[in-house]
Amino acid sequence: MLDIEWPALLRELITLFVVIDPVGTVPVYLYAVASVPRHLHRRFALRAVAIATLVLLAFLAFGQMVLETLGLRLGSFQIAGGIVLFLFALSMIFGESKPQAEIAEAERDHFAGAVFPLAIPSIASPGAMLAIVFLTENRTNTLQEQAVTAALLLVVLALTLVLLLAAGLVHRLIGDTGASVISRVMGIVLATIAVDAILGGFDAMGVFDVAPPENPSPLSEAAD
Repeated sequence: MLDIEWPALLRELITLFVVIDPVGTVPVYLYAVASVPRHLHRRFALRAVAIATLVLLAFLAFGQMVLETLGLRLGSFQIAGGIVLFLFALSMIFGESKPQAEIAEAERDHFAGAVFPLAIPSIASPGAMLAIVFLTENRTNTLQEQAVTAALLLVVLALTLVLLLAAGLVHRLIGDTGASVISRVMGIVLATIAVDAILGGFDAMGVFDVAPPENPSPLSEAAD
């Protein structure tokens, strides 16, 4: 029987919510559907979330296999991934906000807006792809635990779909400025998670000992 640790479960859920950023996706969706007939908006949102789901589940199923095939140590991958996540977080905090940057991409190609930039990289972001590999590391997570992570991923993606279907209302409530503020706050949280992952990677490789936190991040636990 699966022994559920609710604090760890909550941390994983928050991690996935931060890297997918459902709220920051709303303005991107609104722009992408601006030239799409209203009766197709629901299908547009479903298609985008379905594509993002397939991409992220593919990383969940095969990401670790690719890592092992290349003969890479998890510690090395965790350090590299943590650095990428940290840079991704910096772009969320100091660069153009997620809505602004990806709306600019949507301006270039309305026809494929459900795939790019809405499904990738707005929903299935590089940070989400890396995080899902960390959270389902085979040596530290049983199949049951990986199934729980997959379920959490589906919960966040379902929430993303709900927000897209209610995008008009959400946008009227928070506006572009509100979405930008939320994305930047999430960037700060993600930066903290990324630094913890990097320290966990160094600890796993024996470079130096890192004192374990009272409530470890799901990404740092992957290398233990």
